[in-house]
Amino acid sequence: MVVRDEVRKMKSVAPLVAALSNEKRCEALKLVAEALQDKKDEIFAENRKDLDYAAENGVAEAIVKRLKFDEGKLRDVVAGIEQLITLEDPIGRITLNRELDEDLILKRITCPIGVIGIIFEARPDALVQISTLCIRSGNCPVLKGGKETTNTNRILFSIIYNAVLEAGFPEGCMLAVEQHNEIDELLKCEGLVDLLIPRGSNAFVRYIMDNTHIPVMGHADGICHIYVDEWADFETAIKIILDAKLQYTAACNAVETLLINRNQLIKDNFIPLLVSALAENGIKLRGTAEVTELVDKYYERESQSDTEEIYAPDQVPEKLKYETIDDSEFKEYLAPVISAKFVGSVEEAADFINQHGSHHTDCIITSSDVNAGRFMQLVDSAGVYRNCSTRFADGFRYGFGAEVGISTSKIHARGPVGLDGLVTYKYMLSGRGQTVGEYANGEKSFHFKDID
Repeated sequence: MVVRDEVRKMKSVAPLVAALSNEKRCEALKLVAEALQDKKDEIFAENRKDLDYAAENGVAEAIVKRLKFDEGKLRDVVAGIEQLITLEDPIGRITLNRELDEDLILKRITCPIGVIGIIFEARPDALVQISTLCIRSGNCPVLKGGKETTNTNRILFSIIYNAVLEAGFPEGCMLAVEQHNEIDELLKCEGLVDLLIPRGSNAFVRYIMDNTHIPVMGHADGICHIYVDEWADFETAIKIILDAKLQYTAACNAVETLLINRNQLIKDNFIPLLVSALAENGIKLRGTAEVTELVDKYYERESQSDTEEIYAPDQVPEKLKYETIDDSEFKEYLAPVISAKFVGSVEEAADFINQHGSHHTDCIITSSDVNAGRFMQLVDSAGVYRNCSTRFADGFRYGFGAEVGISTSKIHARGPVGLDGLVTYKYMLSGRGQTVGEYANGEKSFHFKDID
């Protein structure tokens, strides 16, 4: 098994990578950023091959958006690397410093996790983010990207790997695998791989979890909600909804479901604004019967007001595309489609989110501090927002430099996983010949004194 042999070698060099100085790791990142910019034309040429393949093989539009790597994506990943360099070293932080007894000192110190396998979707910028986060945190990454970005991933990996070797990293500190069957080999590397981070569809993440004994960190779906409260400012709500849905529809932090307070004022005044905004921006609405009945009434009123006589023929507003669904049909779309449902209160909104959401990122639009506080307490998600777009759920926008993914787990790391999520800790105890027997027989006693 080729993958297992390569991972075994990586396991042996992982302690050497963990022992590299902060200066050495930052130097490697600088060389990576420079190399990416120097070789950008080669990168773009390889990316065009992947885009051509996607066009020839009918790859879904959502995936095509993700696999494109252009000047904007390059600028973003370089900015992320530069931000990573400025961050505090995640390794060697003392989080506990306690004197158990005289000359018996216990410290808890952060350290790299070790060998991390990251299996990610068709996003070449994700390869750069993941690699550089691992470099900064002293971890050794095993990278498996989507087949749609094979050419782009291959050249990006080569550029990054050569840069870290130039900086003095040991050979074998990074590994890229390309074949689909190599995923199954990787899943069997228990004892060699310390953590797996899958990024992809619900079915894919579930497959990874069900077919390995290696710890897995990540999330399956990105079913994010926005709750429009009875105290919402309508213009603010529309602005946030459009950004959360359209700024990048293929992202896991794009909003997929609207929950709208059943207040009559909202029904009379907000729904017409929402219908118009969704229609103008080409967003399809999938609403419960209570929602679509209001949309029907809105268009009945529009028809009775002779809309076409008010506007010139080429100025007639676009009509909203919509259909009726029930609660069981709410899902992740990754497209210009949004679900909607009325609720009676903050509590009902939070309950719906906790039952039907993916615990990723959810938001309330409100001017009420009381309602906002209640919502943010009750919603059990990795990110809970007030009056801002769910698209902010991102390691770069949190100031982490980048992220290896979003975790909806409550253990170890939650939300965007940056440097802090890629380190663990070890306990270091230093003494002067003390033995447990001396404390067990009463000859000595602990006094447990924390050291500043």
